[in-house]
Amino acid sequence: MYAVIDRNTPAGTSLAPDLYPEGYVMVVDKPYRWTSADVVRKIKFSLKKIYHQNNIKVGHAGTLDPLATGVLVVCVGKATKVSEALQAERKEYVAEVTFGATTPSFDMEHETDASYPWEHITEEAIAAALTDMEGEQMQLPPVYSAKYVDGVRAYEIARQGEDVELKAAKINIYGTRIMDYSAPVLKVAVECSKGTYIRAFARDLGQAMDSGAYLSGLVRTASGGFRIENALTLEEFSERF
Repeated sequence: MYAVIDRNTPAGTSLAPDLYPEGYVMVVDKPYRWTSADVVRKIKFSLKKIYHQNNIKVGHAGTLDPLATGVLVVCVGKATKVSEALQAERKEYVAEVTFGATTPSFDMEHETDASYPWEHITEEAIAAALTDMEGEQMQLPPVYSAKYVDGVRAYEIARQGEDVELKAAKINIYGTRIMDYSAPVLKVAVECSKGTYIRAFARDLGQAMDSGAYLSGLVRTASGGFRIENALTLEEFSERF
């Protein structure tokens, strides 16, 4: 069984891969504007520098958008073999959804491209819409996503100004909970399946409210059994190990 490296791991613990026959999983709090690949490269570079090994396997178990923060599960050594199984587990998020406007990417990567009325949106109406959005469903991914289209990432095609055709995928919204609504900004907790785009969730919620909406903030608070309160920042990783 792989080991887990997080905030509960004593400072100074050696992370040399040869000390962990089954590899280990690091629970990282991904920084804002870093890609998941950036985090993997940073950790791999640090381990190479510390232990003078070039053949260390490092990968992540579930991409997190650059504008999101929170739990990123990073697998090292033989633990990379279980990355798909870890990626398949439930995810939990705290999302900030802003009503009254849309963006091409459904988040703050792009400027708003349209405005809509939002004054009619009440917390009671949001609660009813969220209930209707729970359960198994087909979700259309954002065109600015990492989905492959003929071997090319969808966002690469979209950034060239070309049309992108994506197929809806089956997802499951297990539960939602309104944390705060200070119109036009909603803070909502979402528990969902692998492959769920919270940006698309924001889009769909805006449409359900006869308005528009985009994702203005996102934190992944849990991925399977790994939770944000135990996640290491990259600064803590560097200082402690």
